[in-house]
Amino acid sequence: MNYRILVAFVLFFGSFACSKNDDNTSDCQFTTIISSDEYENAPSGGLIINNLEINGSCLKINFTSGGCNGDSWELKLIDSGDILKLGLPQRTLRLSLKNEELCYALITKEVTFEISNLRLEGSNKLQLNIKNSDDTILYKY
Repeated sequence: MNYRILVAFVLFFGSFACSKNDDNTSDCQFTTIISSDEYENAPSGGLIINNLEINGSCLKINFTSGGCNGDSWELKLIDSGDILKLGLPQRTLRLSLKNEELCYALITKEVTFEISNLRLEGSNKLQLNIKNSDDTILYKY
């Protein structure tokens, strides 16, 4: 009987010790690419960005595109490599979508990209300008 109580105690309180990391860096699905060549030449399938959100060093992008189910889509978040230093430092990115699905359904997806490689030394915040969105987002680190 005491053994069961001990096991229950360890399982219950042990679950608190394995809590999730608050900065969510390990939760990002993809890594952001910094490449002027890919920024210019990567596929640019039609999409609409619905929402941008930063959680830790993950940029979450909610977007919609046409297709069958979106399972074959290839996504990349690509930084142009240029850094604008007018006041607040800025980077320009675009979400690249390779979509060869031949269906007409509208599919909405949410993906996350690791953005810590965009940080600039000597700064603790950065404005991210997303080319295929009218939005910008402030990344504080």
